Amino acid sequence: MEQKSIVIHYDEYQKNEGLETKDRELLQSAVEAANSAYAPYSNFNVGAAVRLSNGEVISANNQENAAYPSGLCAERVAIFYAHAKYPDAYIVSLAVTAKVNGLQCETPTYPCGACRQVLAESEQRGGHPIKIIIGGEKITQVVKSTDSLLPFVFDNLPK
Repeated sequence: MEQKSIVIHYDEYQKNEGLETKDRELLQSAVEAANSAYAPYSNFNVGAAVRLSNGEVISANNQENAAYPSGLCAERVAIFYAHAKYPDAYIVSLAVTAKVNGLQCETPTYPCGACRQVLAESEQRGGHPIKIIIGGEKITQVVKSTDSLLPFVFDNLPK
């Protein structure tokens, strides 16, 4: 038996100090998107914003439904819309944040497993790593690719 380890690399910023301007702007788009989330059941508003290779920014939020689990996470709403509207562009970066009772969460709120899988396949599909900015009011973390969020991705794409 050979024991192996997984190492996750990420950058952490206090109150976004030192965060690149483009990343801070993308995160702000996610914060604004969270304001109009439809989350009457959980009161957990999530906003996401995607920057594409063509320069476009797509913002989205979570959409809940009384017939749970018929709703959809903010990350997947943004990613699916981006791929539908701009099928030839790839995702450069994604920012995500969450609010509870109108206040941004202090620490990062990570994408769920389904969103991580969609991110991983979007990264494979585009052929470029996706920078993921996970923002909180006090702490923001940045990973350089989906490998750091989902090291054992389900990969059934033809090679």
